[in-house]
Amino acid sequence: MQIPEANYICDACGEEIVIPIDPSAGESQEYVEDCPVCCRPSVIHVEIDSDGECHVWAEAE
Repeated sequence: MQIPEANYICDACGEEIVIPIDPSAGESQEYVEDCPVCCRPSVIHVEIDSDGECHVWAEAE
């Protein structure tokens, strides 16, 4: 089984970041992750709708 992925734009440097999605963590997820490009922390928001579509966005911490 392939791990689902989604992407977001880093609020600090503008780079597109691809992250793995863990559907078992729930339909609404929020966590802090450092950008792999600029190393600044962002709050990552993941919403999974009833069709299994992922919506991901980030905000500066």
